[in-house]
Amino acid sequence: MSPSPEDSQNEFTPEERRILLKLAHQSILSKFDRREISLDPPSPHLAQPRGVFTTIYLHGALHGCVGFVLPVASLYRNVAETARSAAFEDTRFPPITREEAADLEVSLSILSPLRRMAAEEIEVGRHGLLISKAGQRGLLLPQVPIEHGWDRITFLEQTCRKAGLPSDAWKNGASIESFTAEIFSDQDTAIANP
Repeated sequence: MSPSPEDSQNEFTPEERRILLKLAHQSILSKFDRREISLDPPSPHLAQPRGVFTTIYLHGALHGCVGFVLPVASLYRNVAETARSAAFEDTRFPPITREEAADLEVSLSILSPLRRMAAEEIEVGRHGLLISKAGQRGLLLPQVPIEHGWDRITFLEQTCRKAGLPSDAWKNGASIESFTAEIFSDQDTAIANP
C-alpha cells in the first residue's frame, strides 16, 4: 500500500526549499522596487498546484500570515502571492517598510490535500484543521497548537472560535477537515535575505 500524500515527509529538497524561500523574499522586495518577478516555476514539481501559507516574523514576532488552503495556482505562484500579501495586506499588522524587509524571517507551510476526519483522529502537531458550518470557516495550521500548548480538544475549540462559531460546534454538526503541512523557514535552510 502506498503512503497517502499526508504521510509524506520532506517532499521538498533542500534546493527547492531555498528556491521557494528566496522567491518569497524577492516577491516582498519587488513591491518596493515596483518591479515584476518571474512567476514561471523552475521545475515541474514547483509547478504543481498546492495550498500554502506564508508566515512572516519581524524580530522574532509574528508580523503576517496569509495563505491558500486550496491549490488555486502553482505552488511557485502561490508562494509569491502569499508572501507579498503577508507582508503588506494582513490587516492585523502594519505593512512592512523597506527597512524592516531586511529583518524578516519567512516560514512556509505547504499543505497536503484536505480530508474529512473524525475529531478523535486529530493528532496535535501533525494535523492542521479547517472547521466549517453555515458558511463560516476557521483554519489553524499544525504548528499553532504546539506553539500554544493546546491539547486536541482545545485545538478543536480554538479552530471553531476562529470560524466565529461556538467553541463546541465541532461536536454539533460542523465539518472537520484536516491536512498536514511541510513547514520550513529561513532559519532551517540558512537563507539570507537577498
